[in-house]
Amino acid sequence: MTDYILIRAKRKTVSLSINDDLTPVVKAPRFVSKREIDSFVRKHESWIASATEKKKAQLERTNISEEEIKELISKAKIIIPEKVEYYSRLMNLKPTAVKITRAKKRYGSCSGKNSLCFSCFLMQQCDEAIDYVVVHELAHIKHHNHSKAFYELISLYLPDYKEREKMLKK
Repeated sequence: MTDYILIRAKRKTVSLSINDDLTPVVKAPRFVSKREIDSFVRKHESWIASATEKKKAQLERTNISEEEIKELISKAKIIIPEKVEYYSRLMNLKPTAVKITRAKKRYGSCSGKNSLCFSCFLMQQCDEAIDYVVVHELAHIKHHNHSKAFYELISLYLPDYKEREKMLKK
């Protein structure tokens, strides 16, 4: 059976994730027995294997030299604002700011004050995927959630958004 880290907490459900050191982490309520947790882990071994591979790929993409990161930031500072400007006009949605970050776990975010942040690591993706992240974050200006209306708004501008989402997960 797979080794894992167990974290017991005041919670209602059991969850599973992969640490940056590629170790599975199980978070479980205090009342769930060790036997039940072991059974849960056994049932999810195929998920653990695929999630570990995805995490490995993510770590490889983001574990690059300072020089390479600076190149990505420079590239992002040119490409992202142009794309935000284009889609912003098209969608009639204006962000309060556009920032480039070194975020490793997400490609983009939208604050409650409609400021958009994009990871420089987004520059490692194809153009279609970059466009999707830009439209996704702009859509959050109108819908600060992932509701049906949010995805309907995205699909008005990128009807193939589901394929573009898949590109980001590879």
